[in-house]
Amino acid sequence: MRQIFFLLALSLLLMTFRPAAARENPGAPQTPPQSEALQCVAFSPYVKGLNPDYGPHPSKARIEQLLDVLVEKTPFRCIMTYGVLNGLDATFAAAEARGIKVIAILWLDDDVAVNSASISHGIALARTYPNTIIKLSCGSEVRTRHGTALDSEIIRCLDAMREAKIAQPITTIDTWWEWCNRATPCQQTVFANRVDWIGTNIFPWWENKHAGVHSCTPAEKAADFHVQRLNEIRRTYPDVEVILTEFGWPYAPEGGTEVNARTGEHCGIAGRRNQALVIRSTLEKMAENRWSSVIFEAFSEPWKSQKEGLFGDSWGICAGEPPYECLDNLVPPPDHGKRD
Repeated sequence: MRQIFFLLALSLLLMTFRPAAARENPGAPQTPPQSEALQCVAFSPYVKGLNPDYGPHPSKARIEQLLDVLVEKTPFRCIMTYGVLNGLDATFAAAEARGIKVIAILWLDDDVAVNSASISHGIALARTYPNTIIKLSCGSEVRTRHGTALDSEIIRCLDAMREAKIAQPITTIDTWWEWCNRATPCQQTVFANRVDWIGTNIFPWWENKHAGVHSCTPAEKAADFHVQRLNEIRRTYPDVEVILTEFGWPYAPEGGTEVNARTGEHCGIAGRRNQALVIRSTLEKMAENRWSSVIFEAFSEPWKSQKEGLFGDSWGICAGEPPYECLDNLVPPPDHGKRD
């Protein structure tokens, strides 16, 4: 039965994005053609025993092992990656060999020299793997970490991609609040006329902890929250494709909850049931609307508990250590949401 479900799901999941049309003026991006919907999963190989801040980085063998697990134990054939340095570039050849499409993020932070290396290497990789790397992003949540202080670095990256005439559509990925320019009602950012698509991360779980407006969204209402925020951004940026580039829910500690720092509410409850509910219901909404999305994340990363607290290491649909057991039956049937 699992094999039948897997084969049926592939017809939806193996759809590929069409590259942006050629532009007469590379400095003035036009609206890219709408892509076919893809449901992807965020992929970082910093599993148990690895930390991006110190120690060894993931080996080529570890990256290949994790991608093999993804192919064997899940229906996903599209991933979103975080960075192209420190050996992470091995992901692209491994993905190509396995028929996996990639949304590639060039990691940007406050080290200009490292940013420059990421940009130049990212351009080279985009040219080397044009059929595997389907979209590119200049950074992920740069504004969330630094406010507007590094806008110039994001723009420098976007401009470099234009000058290099990269075929893949480009963007910068950030939370829905940053794409709304930290304003209500939602307003465009300085990147509005510089990107081909918008990648937005939406997490009711963290809203439940930090937000004063959307302060209480239980797992049962998370999918609707995702759609509401996506529609808000789509209205604000009507001429570009909007992709939900991160969404998910922690599975542990079972029954654990966060307290909203502003209201004292307890609305998010961790657990495998709620994680599966959030992912399945959101994917159903995405299929109904024929929108693309990226589950956060493929494999749990234990190091994240050091930075994100009690729930930071419990977001994977697969465990972060052998035998890497994974949730199943997350994706709706390929004809879900089919319109006559």
